[in-house]
Parts: sequence; C-alpha cells; structure tokens
Amino acid sequence: MTRLTMILFSMIGTALAGSGVVIALTTGNDTLQPILISAALGAALGLPVSWWVAKQIS
Repeated sequence: MTRLTMILFSMIGTALAGSGVVIALTTGNDTLQPILISAALGAALGLPVSWWVAKQIS
C-alpha cells in the first residue's frame, strides 16, 4: 500500500499544491511567502489524502 500511496501522492499532492497557489493568487496574495505557504500546505495535505485514497482502493 505504501507504493500505491506514493504514486497517488505524486498526482494528488501536485493538484492540491497547485490549487493552493491558485487560491492564494485569486485572493490577492501575490508575494512569495503566501504562495509558498499555500503550496506547502497543499502538498502536506496531499499525504493523508493519498493514504486515504490508497486505503479505499486496496
């Protein structure tokens, strides 16, 4: 299940980090720090989401 989680994380983490950056930019936070924070939070949220999806699949 760990291998499936990592494969899913490569897609889910990227999608959530990108969504976080888009949200930061549309709310007017166009400096480096808010963009990096939102990308990091999206990527960090991607790990438990990937684990949950892998658990549901297998």
